[in-house]
Amino acid sequence: MLTEVACKNATCPPDQKRRRLTDSAGLYLEVSPSGSKRWFWKFYPDGKESRLALGSYPDVSLKAARLARDDARKERQAGANPVQARRVKKLAAAASSAVTFEAVAREYHALKAEDWSDTHSAQWLRCCEKDLFPWIGALPLRDISAPLLLEALRRVESRGATQLVRDLREFAGQVFRHGIRTGKCDSDPARDLVGAFKTHTVKHMAAVLEPARAGELLRAIEGYSGQPSTRAALQLSALLFQRPGNIRSLEWAWIDLDKALLTIPSEAMKRTKAGKVNGRPHFVPLATQAVAILRDLAKLTGHGRLVFPSLRTGQKPMSENTINAALRGLGYSSDQMTAHGFRAMARTIMVEHIAGIDPDVIEAQLAHSKSGPLGAAYDRAEFMEKRKQLMQVWADYLDRIKAGGQVVPFKAA
Repeated sequence: MLTEVACKNATCPPDQKRRRLTDSAGLYLEVSPSGSKRWFWKFYPDGKESRLALGSYPDVSLKAARLARDDARKERQAGANPVQARRVKKLAAAASSAVTFEAVAREYHALKAEDWSDTHSAQWLRCCEKDLFPWIGALPLRDISAPLLLEALRRVESRGATQLVRDLREFAGQVFRHGIRTGKCDSDPARDLVGAFKTHTVKHMAAVLEPARAGELLRAIEGYSGQPSTRAALQLSALLFQRPGNIRSLEWAWIDLDKALLTIPSEAMKRTKAGKVNGRPHFVPLATQAVAILRDLAKLTGHGRLVFPSLRTGQKPMSENTINAALRGLGYSSDQMTAHGFRAMARTIMVEHIAGIDPDVIEAQLAHSKSGPLGAAYDRAEFMEKRKQLMQVWADYLDRIKAGGQVVPFKAA
């Protein structure tokens, strides 16, 4: 029989691989030349020697080792193999962790990330990691009820993030539906929470929507005293009404001034990954006014790749805040006009104040996807004549209101 003192003082001669100090009923302490000591219980299933590791000394004391041996003996007497039972427990624990909300969410994210845009993929995971995983991430999907999910989402709602709480409910629903498909749960509690949250009031990007005020804005831009390239970016934002990210990231290789055409590659557009890979380029016909601005700008930045390079490095596009900062410098607050507001300005004024323009052509030029064969047709090059007319009519109209001319009505030729 061993004692605590014997266990503490036990050593292994350097010429031996190990030394075993036996206690009783198959329990022994194995000592290595390095000084490590481990408890084992030896038993004989089917007449063959087997052993069960019971931990390391002194973390597991002699008394604790004997208790662990006795528990294992009881399992053996009941007909179980303690080694196999331990393996089963480990597998069960691993299987249990594989069906937790966080595990299934990460599995779903890995499955969908290839199809999602990089921005949406990163945002989806970031939102889950911040607002769902800390509260329900460790729970098996089957154990998460609607009240439990509601409690987690109420924390987000209490911050006033009314849109985020709806996004998170949808994200959670995607995880549960994936769990249903893969047999990890049977229901989607997120579906039961529809209508459970405060109404979200959509706040649109601020924009100048009246022709007279748009004329004032254009005159202010004309007198902008900052960087010439920033003034050009403001002017083209109004003329081309493309997304701010597309404007600031323009490359000279995309522009054919002789053909008066800007071709934005599919991969640069706001689309899914599949859309970026398989989609068509977005065509933007250039009115004579836009061509003139770009010819002047080419004298400043035409030697490089980017139309609007960063003033700091020249290797990256201008900051996403440059146009908004310029608008603030012109006296327009964030509640009055934004870089994105040029799109709303163009769409609203064209629809309400310029007769004879096909709304579908406006939507196509805005790069808004339209379902059905008509929407696809407007994205094809053979419909460029209508786009060319639209862009020239719009540029002429902007000149008219900038000069303070009649703002209504105006009819496309």
